[in-house]
Amino acid sequence: MLKETVQILLNDALLERQDLFVIEFDVSSVNHINVVLDGDHGVTVEDCVFISRAIEHNIDRETIDFSLEVASAGAASPLMMQRQYAKNIGKILEITTKNKGNFEGILQSTTEQNITIGWKTREPKPIGKGKTTVEKTAELNYDDIESAKVKLKFN
Repeated sequence: MLKETVQILLNDALLERQDLFVIEFDVSSVNHINVVLDGDHGVTVEDCVFISRAIEHNIDRETIDFSLEVASAGAASPLMMQRQYAKNIGKILEITTKNKGNFEGILQSTTEQNITIGWKTREPKPIGKGKTTVEKTAELNYDDIESAKVKLKFN
């Protein structure tokens, strides 16, 4: 019952803030509510507070004892939803696929079914000695992606 109540409150709050979306939601057997958020433009502390209040202020603690944790998906968290890919266009992804191997490249575009990444590599010249830089792309279906993470760059 608590899980259904929280789900309704969460859905109502997300209708108000359509730039936010849930990555993970769970209610444990001891009534620990865990919500992990992401957003089209990132997630701020204020966003977490907004969702937390939308839930906490609408459940009577006199009736139900619960704990609540609302957090944002971490920068190093794997991408789990199509919507997360769209917000990371232009960033470098590290991708492991089920059958095509590993890829590292810049996320160029997304569709309902797949993503396109691009990278540069050095290959032997077709004629003569030496190597030349070649731009390559790969189109990967979401179903083929085992894991994908944004590669963090520190300057």
